[in-house]
Amino acid sequence: MEPTKSGILKFAYSRTRVTRTTISRRLTPRRLPEGRTPMPAAQLDTPTPGLLELDRNPTWFDTASQCTIVLAQPSTEPELWAEYVRGAQLSYHKHGVERALDTGALERGDDTALFCAGINQAGQVVGGVRAKGPYTAVDECHAVVEWDGQPGLTAVRKMVGDRLPFGVVEIKSAWVSDDPEQSRALTDVLARVPLHSMLLLEAQFAVATAAAYVLNRWLSSGGVLAAKIPATPYPDARYQTKMMWWDRRTYANHADPKQVSTFFAETRQVTAQLDRIGRLTSAAATV
Repeated sequence: MEPTKSGILKFAYSRTRVTRTTISRRLTPRRLPEGRTPMPAAQLDTPTPGLLELDRNPTWFDTASQCTIVLAQPSTEPELWAEYVRGAQLSYHKHGVERALDTGALERGDDTALFCAGINQAGQVVGGVRAKGPYTAVDECHAVVEWDGQPGLTAVRKMVGDRLPFGVVEIKSAWVSDDPEQSRALTDVLARVPLHSMLLLEAQFAVATAAAYVLNRWLSSGGVLAAKIPATPYPDARYQTKMMWWDRRTYANHADPKQVSTFFAETRQVTAQLDRIGRLTSAAATV
């Protein structure tokens, strides 16, 4: 189905630019060399996390939500980013949890490595989420702020610190519109964004924090609740915020098979688009 190219959707689809760098990303985990064994804490591989530069945004049409899904960066799609941020602010304000948003960082967009926006057929942004990282220090992780002064802080710091050498991205600021049917389908899409983020940002782990009832909706993509870390009353005493982790090598063991197959289908589309950009860039460089 051809999505309607109007408003922000037209902006996300139609803008062209000369690519500055060839995008070449591995979309499979690295294996340990023969004879080496993984760390006992988890079967970890050791990718080298790096900064992603998207000169063109991977997009696909999600039939369940009837939305075009766009992966982008704030610096390359400022108008789309502004629409996503506006929606997040309205949604969090409506639920009385605007304290959970880092408003300054959202306005600047400088701590966001990648964001996902869902655009309906009227050209409106109706949901999204962002990814931060890969981190180089424990204190970069917002979970440290959320557990500050709480019994679980030491365990949170250890979980993040143990995984830093293997790449950690953090999933933040998720929101969906109030349309019940569309929001359910779009939540499934957003639950797959940690998987896309780990691949594109070359990290083995993704972490998210939210109230347990919210995270339960994200279990379908293979996230695992950190059950031994006590909940924290964040952003206030009305909420019991928990921590969830995705492991790039084991998420499929915990995920809904439909979510896994849908993610693989999306990955094929993303890979094809990035490969095509790489070929065009290589061709341009030889002219």
